[in-house]
Amino acid sequence: MSAQPHPAPEAVAAVIPAMNESARIGATVTAAKQIPGVDMVLVVDDGSSDDTGSLARRAGAEVITHPKNKGKAAAMMTGAFAVRNREISDADPNVEPTHRALLFIDGDLEDSATNTAPLAEPVLAGDADMTIAILPAQKRKGGGFGFVVGLAKKGIAELSGFEATQPLSGMRCLSREAFDAALPFAAGWGVEAAMTIDVVNAGLRVEEVECDLHHRVTGRDLKAQMHRAAQYRDVARAILVRRLRAKRSGTSPAARSESDVSAQNLSADHKETGR
Repeated sequence: MSAQPHPAPEAVAAVIPAMNESARIGATVTAAKQIPGVDMVLVVDDGSSDDTGSLARRAGAEVITHPKNKGKAAAMMTGAFAVRNREISDADPNVEPTHRALLFIDGDLEDSATNTAPLAEPVLAGDADMTIAILPAQKRKGGGFGFVVGLAKKGIAELSGFEATQPLSGMRCLSREAFDAALPFAAGWGVEAAMTIDVVNAGLRVEEVECDLHHRVTGRDLKAQMHRAAQYRDVARAILVRRLRAKRSGTSPAARSESDVSAQNLSADHKETGR
């Protein structure tokens, strides 16, 4: 059963989880501030050893610092809960606080961060509860072999019926209902796949949106391969948790009707543009 709907948000909070992004965070924050509807840019400095936090603040962001690295999912939740606390504290007494849409942006997008604007539009219009960015081919080809992407795609389709184009895309805009449906976030790098499964299965509307975004691409050195191993571990764990949950509850996502799936996957015509 889907949550009781609230009015569509009238503003957007850009939440930027970042670790050691000093070379890019200033440009990313500056660009995020230019997105129509954004009235709050919040950077969560997730245990950086460089001056990511101070540079983000200098660029005009509000900054929350994790003294030690907690991982992307924890940084996203820290930012989202900080936005909620601000909304509550800013509301008049005895008045239900309004909620901003939450636009999650990676810290390495630099000037292209402004191109996440199309993600916010359907959420602000009340036409979607969560939007997911589909990125174009990057200028530098990544060094992965597609194992993590394949695992995430298969798991999302199995457990929700949603055919994700780029299942690991971190650029997303969520209504407060979608954010609540995704809680608690899966740990580490499993957060995006788990979020899609949970939001779709809550009966909320998910839309994929093409965005002209450019970010740092992981190579093929040892550090990069270790990163992919951690991604695979976290995605596999998130899918396993939700598979066991579905088994315990007796639900069968594979049996979802074709009409329900097509209604939630509003941009199936973009499937051919893989990441």
